Amino acid sequence: MTRIIFHIDVNSAYLSWTAVEQLKQGADKDLREIPSIIGGDQKARRGVVLAKSIPAKKYGIRTGEPVANAFRKCPNLVSVPPDHKMYREKSDCLMAYLKSFTTEIEQVSVDECYMDFTEIAWKYSSPVDAALIIKDGIRRKFGFTVNIGISSNKLLAKMASDFEKPDKVHTLFPEEIKVKMWPLPIGELYMAGRSSVETLKKLEIHTIGDLAQADPDLIALHMKSHGKMLWEFANGKGDDHVQSEQAEAKGIGNSTTLSEDAVTEEEAMEVFKELAASVGRRLRKAGQKANMVSMEIKYHDFQSVSHQTQLDKPSSEDEVLYETACQLFEETWDGEPIRLLGIRTAKLVDASEPVQLSIFDIEMPKPPDEKHQKLNQAMEEIRSRFGKDAVVKASLMKKSTGKSKEQEEKQG
Repeated sequence: MTRIIFHIDVNSAYLSWTAVEQLKQGADKDLREIPSIIGGDQKARRGVVLAKSIPAKKYGIRTGEPVANAFRKCPNLVSVPPDHKMYREKSDCLMAYLKSFTTEIEQVSVDECYMDFTEIAWKYSSPVDAALIIKDGIRRKFGFTVNIGISSNKLLAKMASDFEKPDKVHTLFPEEIKVKMWPLPIGELYMAGRSSVETLKKLEIHTIGDLAQADPDLIALHMKSHGKMLWEFANGKGDDHVQSEQAEAKGIGNSTTLSEDAVTEEEAMEVFKELAASVGRRLRKAGQKANMVSMEIKYHDFQSVSHQTQLDKPSSEDEVLYETACQLFEETWDGEPIRLLGIRTAKLVDASEPVQLSIFDIEMPKPPDEKHQKLNQAMEEIRSRFGKDAVVKASLMKKSTGKSKEQEEKQG
């Protein structure tokens, strides 16, 4: 059965949710209709643009840039501080509404999630009709809008939801890739950050289609595993497994927002060392071991990506978690400044559960060194000349007297 996956993304979530609350309280202006941003305290770490209105975007204001820069671009800009408690409440309401359709939902951030619609698709005339019902219901019930992307895997569903905004439904099935996705600039590809785009343009790759039709070995040569991943994305290859909250809740993890953006691999590794120690300690305290480890990166522009792998055998050891997270990071990081890093474990088992050993876990006998080889040869000669018990008798006699039989005869 072909999977049907929705990606649901709130349009300018922080700003939209703030606008809805202000209008409820009698505000005469809708933040979404004027140049406005949600911005943190300029003296604090979060003194950046967290969300922007469409009119603010026309001034060139970007998510993730300093608030001071935004005001230089638009002096009459309206800035409202974030209210994370209210955002969580809005997010909880949204997820509760979506669960009235299906519980097969994977929430990836406060304002976006994936929904596996496969098992309930039969209830609707088409996936698009179902998405329209959900989208219009959200606007009518809560007062804010979402975009919904539809495809057979999560990557393409997310790409589809980023098409024309706001309040839209788009499809991007594999057969639509060449027409809808390949003509787009390479910077529109999911996880193609600024440094990746610069590298690809030097290789004369300007569109997603250029990358899709390029030699993957050439891309990997210049961009390692991240380049291979981007090439796969350009060809529409992505995960189709939606991990519902029930499965996610069984995991143990930790993440941290950095006081300053990390810009080197060494900085990230130091953070992972602390996170691995924290997660390992919690696993051991819970009497659990993990079969799967995932690593999360949130970039300076708030774009997030995660990467996971199955362990050879379950573990709660700090070193295993650390090395696995570092390997996943090296395969994923595109060189952009990093705002947040995280480690999460899943598929937990009881620490006392017996582990099936592989052939690589079994310690094989080491080959004898030259000294032992000569000793073995001598013993074989004794056995062949005097019988198989001669070696044992000689050994016992030596142990009892501390001397060989030949030495005793000489003394006698």
